[in-house]
Amino acid sequence: MSERPPLPPFTAESAALKVQLAEDAWNTRDPERVALAYSEDSVWRNRDTFIRGRAEIVAFLTAKWERELDYALRKSLWAFDGSRIAVRYQYESHDRDGQWWRSYGNELWEFNEHGLMVRREASINDVAISEAQRRIFGPRPEAEHGAQIPLQ
Repeated sequence: MSERPPLPPFTAESAALKVQLAEDAWNTRDPERVALAYSEDSVWRNRDTFIRGRAEIVAFLTAKWERELDYALRKSLWAFDGSRIAVRYQYESHDRDGQWWRSYGNELWEFNEHGLMVRREASINDVAISEAQRRIFGPRPEAEHGAQIPLQ
């Protein structure tokens, strides 16, 4: 079985790195690459959708990024303990009609001993914004890694 460092139990440093690595992967918008961070039997709740296993993760992410165009994400470490991490995040995208959205979310993550995520629970709210209100443009520059995201 492959490993995805950093491995639990997490420290403040390793948890922050795990969060940044997840942000970087999701910003590629590559469903196959993103899915490799999850165990073969990973379970998700994403809003009102329940997902099981990598194949369903890939299908879900493929559909997501076909709807959520020019997706760009920021994550912040909220808390960690042992094999669990909690994050808050925001992402911006637009739909096919050109409406921009900022989505605010919280996630609970649980990892196995190989550093693969076995459980992900995401609660997300969407706020319509104008293009002028955007503040997330592409992947986070390395100089901004670890910077907290604003509440609003």
